[in-house]
Amino acid sequence: MPADRESLIKDLFSAYLANDRHRVANALADSFRFTSPFDDNLDKQAYFDRCWRDTGWIARHDIERIFVQGDEAFVTYRCLATDGKSFRNTEFVTFAGDRIARIDVYFGATYQNGAFLRQQA
Repeated sequence: MPADRESLIKDLFSAYLANDRHRVANALADSFRFTSPFDDNLDKQAYFDRCWRDTGWIARHDIERIFVQGDEAFVTYRCLATDGKSFRNTEFVTFAGDRIARIDVYFGATYQNGAFLRQQA
């Protein structure tokens, strides 16, 4: 497992893309928490039960920026799906030692073949 925070984040994205649930689970602290616009403060087991799915729909992640300060980081990335859709998210990540303790996801707009897709409320 990478020792520095930026490498740990990059390795996590690589593990997601490889659909390597074991590697993802090892990167997350036992006390891990996850929040997104659809999920509130899920623990590690609930995160995997609710959010984990086969990543075959992802063509690639383009990490645009990572800012690390101490035990906290922001990462902004663009995800390109195999169906031509893409979206940009930002995640706020906190660390506990050499593992990820928390991820708070902030969703960005969705595009398909370069055109903005209005999301349904």
